[in-house]
Amino acid sequence: MSLSVVIVCKNNGETIGRTLESVAGLATEIVALDSGSTDSTIPQLEREGARVERVQWQGHIATKQMALEAAGCEWVLSLDSDESVEPGLADSIREFLARDDPTVAGARVNRKTWFAGRALDYCWQPEWRVRLVRRADVVAGLAGWGGVNPHDQLQVRYGGERQPTDAARAGRAAAFVDLPGTLRHDSFVDMRQHLANNLRHAEVSARSLAELGATGSYWKMVSSPVGAMCKQMIMKSAWRDGWRGWAAAGSTAATTLMKHILLLERTRLEREGSPRLREGLKGENAGSSRLREGLSGDESGEG
Repeated sequence: MSLSVVIVCKNNGETIGRTLESVAGLATEIVALDSGSTDSTIPQLEREGARVERVQWQGHIATKQMALEAAGCEWVLSLDSDESVEPGLADSIREFLARDDPTVAGARVNRKTWFAGRALDYCWQPEWRVRLVRRADVVAGLAGWGGVNPHDQLQVRYGGERQPTDAARAGRAAAFVDLPGTLRHDSFVDMRQHLANNLRHAEVSARSLAELGATGSYWKMVSSPVGAMCKQMIMKSAWRDGWRGWAAAGSTAATTLMKHILLLERTRLEREGSPRLREGLKGENAGSSRLREGLSGDESGEG
């Protein structure tokens, strides 16, 4: 079975090489939607034979959906530009495509973040994500990106009149296979960069939540960061990753705190009819491209 690998990118020259190398010999085609790279990203893509489409950034969900719809093969693997397929996962994908089970709608992969030269085996684990879907379901509008920016999710939904044409999958919920192996995530070099990226994620998240009607809460501002830290340290055993796990878990708590501070500020200023909020909204619209600089996907952190 043929496989399209689709990627959204901008100025990811430091990581795109590993991404491309990891799918060499696996992908039938590589399609990249680039929203304005000025570094080596596009030359690297073109050197590997990728089809590059230059687009305006529409937000995480909409831009990834455009990439999904640009695929031309029977199966579509969606990757972020800082993700790479480890050899074990590549073998699993090949076996999955060779079987082509008609009852299966797609496959999930487990993503692990690399930090300071090592994988985080406990913090943020497991992180199963749907990444491999049928193009027929994309064309039929049954598979697509959803969620709340910047936390996007690839979804396949069957139900009611929304059914696949293949009788083997019709009339039942979409079924997925969990593939053995690891999707490597090189989302940050160090904690300084990670926290800066997560501030931008917190800004986008607070704005998205406000647009959905969420309001700032004193209680959530106090309790949610503590809960986020405890989840990683106790439920996920992040301490077993050593100091890296402590730092990563702490970054999750910090990001959660930033999100609730920003949401509280936004909703309280709106309630007061503050002109400062109106000026801030103008600044957000004017600087939306700056907000996404460095955000090549949904950062791990579960904030």
